[in-house]
Amino acid sequence: MSRTLGPASPPDQARIAWRFDLASFIWAVVLFVLLALLATVGARLGLLRSFFGDVLAVIWVYAGFKAFIRARNWWLACAAWMIGLLVELVQYLSTVFHVRIENPIVRVVLGSTPDWWDVLAYTLGFVAVLVIDAWWTGRRRGRA
Repeated sequence: MSRTLGPASPPDQARIAWRFDLASFIWAVVLFVLLALLATVGARLGLLRSFFGDVLAVIWVYAGFKAFIRARNWWLACAAWMIGLLVELVQYLSTVFHVRIENPIVRVVLGSTPDWWDVLAYTLGFVAVLVIDAWWTGRRRGRA
């Protein structure tokens, strides 16, 4: 049973609703484990860890959203991208106002230094989500 968020919409419009999608949840868990490995074991991998980790982070947030929210994939991808941009904005503001995150785990997860390369990585993650989704949708239509 899904619960609709917001007012009811006509049948021809997409609705946002709570749901549980097992495949998306599994992908979110797999990506979380991969991100955790990159943050710990891959700490010395430099660009691979930081840039590729940021690309994967957007894909992970998207998979997490998709596991629990029924909505158009475009909106879920945009929301995941915006989360990445929000993290970058918080990093920038913490630098401007000289705020330091003391918790080392939170500092690793959220980062502490704003960088335009991170914005590019988040954008590539957003594009990757859209490309993968288009490919997967086309593949499913080909089987039907």
